[in-house]
Amino acid sequence: MAGYQNSGKTTVTLRLIQALKGLGLTTVTIKHHGHGGKPEVIEEKDSTRHLSAGAIASVVEGDGRLILQAENINSSLENQIRLMEYFQSDVLLIEGYKYENYPKLLLVRNHKDLSLLAKVDNIKVIMYWEETLREPLKEQTKIPCFPIHDQTAILWIAQTIKKLFLANP
Repeated sequence: MAGYQNSGKTTVTLRLIQALKGLGLTTVTIKHHGHGGKPEVIEEKDSTRHLSAGAIASVVEGDGRLILQAENINSSLENQIRLMEYFQSDVLLIEGYKYENYPKLLLVRNHKDLSLLAKVDNIKVIMYWEETLREPLKEQTKIPCFPIHDQTAILWIAQTIKKLFLANP
């Protein structure tokens, strides 16, 4: 998932996770915190206190839930992908990292966002917010494009991912 801030990346990711689950596929995700600063953590929890005391990583497990927190780690996307391989999921969804070379669903909010077509590589599908974007997208690309609120688009994307999974298990 790629697009500028507030383009709907998280909402689309959540809808896609649900659709993939409905097709019987397990999903893991990696999200880039592109808002500046560190992602929020719950300060009172023991794992956060472990990090505050100097641990570089802490894992908490209970009743089938595993939470990993790490501090002062500048992990590349490739290293994060290797970490997620531990979970042996069917699908890995990456939210953000628009300039990395992985297959992308691009979210376009308005005409200014059309500049992303020249900046972002490996776009496989586009979802757009404004109906007035339909024609410019059609003219500038041969990539499948869907309105952001098109419920069938998420199912089409999930089914396309499943076909790829079945072709490359």
